[in-house]
Amino acid sequence: MRIARFAHAKGMSFGVVEGEPEAGPQGLTIAEISGHPFGQITFSGVRWALSDVRLLSPILPSKVVCVGRNYAEHAAEHGAEVPKEPLLFLKPSTSVIGPRDAIRLPEFSKQVEHEAELAVVIGAPGARRADRAAAERAIFGYTCANDVTARDLQRSDSQWTRAKGFDSFCPIGPWITTGLDVTDLEIRCEVGRDPEEIEVRQLGRTGDMVFDAPALVSYVSHVMTLLPGDVVLTGTPAGVSPLVDGDTVSVRIEGIGELTNPVVSAA
Repeated sequence: MRIARFAHAKGMSFGVVEGEPEAGPQGLTIAEISGHPFGQITFSGVRWALSDVRLLSPILPSKVVCVGRNYAEHAAEHGAEVPKEPLLFLKPSTSVIGPRDAIRLPEFSKQVEHEAELAVVIGAPGARRADRAAAERAIFGYTCANDVTARDLQRSDSQWTRAKGFDSFCPIGPWITTGLDVTDLEIRCEVGRDPEEIEVRQLGRTGDMVFDAPALVSYVSHVMTLLPGDVVLTGTPAGVSPLVDGDTVSVRIEGIGELTNPVVSAA
């Protein structure tokens, strides 16, 4: 099931995306849900063509918990070792944006980079000190994410809050996919300025993660309580590189879909 949050002529709703994404947006519809998707799914009876609505970030988390260096090749490209335990940091909820929303390049940084990631969305009843089995039960679904990073600030600061926390630095979407086996999925990042100049910057597989999704959720839950709707980013494959004003960046994960955002200068 694919759960989206979307804006329409009458307001904002959650809904189930129907149709095959490979056929293009013109063939997709959204069946509106009454209320929140974490409980029993109840349809309102209203359907929208995807082209008639605007997709929003599929969830508004209380926090985004991120994991650094969870792919060996990404750690190596920064001259770092793979941590013996998950390396955690946070992004504020204000960094979250949705599909087609602009990533805004801050004036404080001269090197902002993309990081394509599989994102875990926590469902009810959340997770606190969860073992692996409980962590698996706590996972509602998965979506695409871009852990946008001001790399120069990450290097200069003694911690990563500023480099990772700017407004618009956490695109997620286009929807939450439930019931998906994420053991070994292709994850890629493409950057370009027009359809003729698309470049694949990152290409990896979730099977290369050092710590898999249930292990990460369990570990995080022993540090902080994960609430329904919270998001855990699972790390990025090798190939991160700078973004500049005018770029369009797309994160695509097999079985989920594609998250695309324009890049603009905030100045």
